Amino acid sequence: MRGLAALCLFLSTGPLAAETVMATRTIRPQQVLTAEDIRIDQGRIEGAFSDPMEVIGMEARFAIYPGRAVMRGALAEPALIDRNQAVELVFEHGGLRIAAEGRALGRGAVGDRIRVMNETSRTVLFGTVAPNGSVVVSK
Repeated sequence: MRGLAALCLFLSTGPLAAETVMATRTIRPQQVLTAEDIRIDQGRIEGAFSDPMEVIGMEARFAIYPGRAVMRGALAEPALIDRNQAVELVFEHGGLRIAAEGRALGRGAVGDRIRVMNETSRTVLFGTVAPNGSVVVSK
């Protein structure tokens, strides 16, 4: 009997309210989102963000237009390194640590694998962006 009463109470309240994060203005590619760029609308859109805290501080991968839902694939971690930026290249193996000046050939966030060029030898390498802004290259 108690189970039936709980079911009737649940059905009488209607569906649970869901929220979707929407863009308030045009968000350009590579723009970092702020609280002024988004709003919360009632209703659920599959594949869209529902928590504004997941969106603020993220970078748009492509343009998002006003009134559109902010979809999960539209955002990424903000890039720490831009294309053509001077970076420190670091190679570590065992107790050996070699650092050299390099140039980024692509953009990347922490943990991304990007192409870099050693400034001295002009050799193109791949490396992983470190939290301090350097690029860790491996053999």
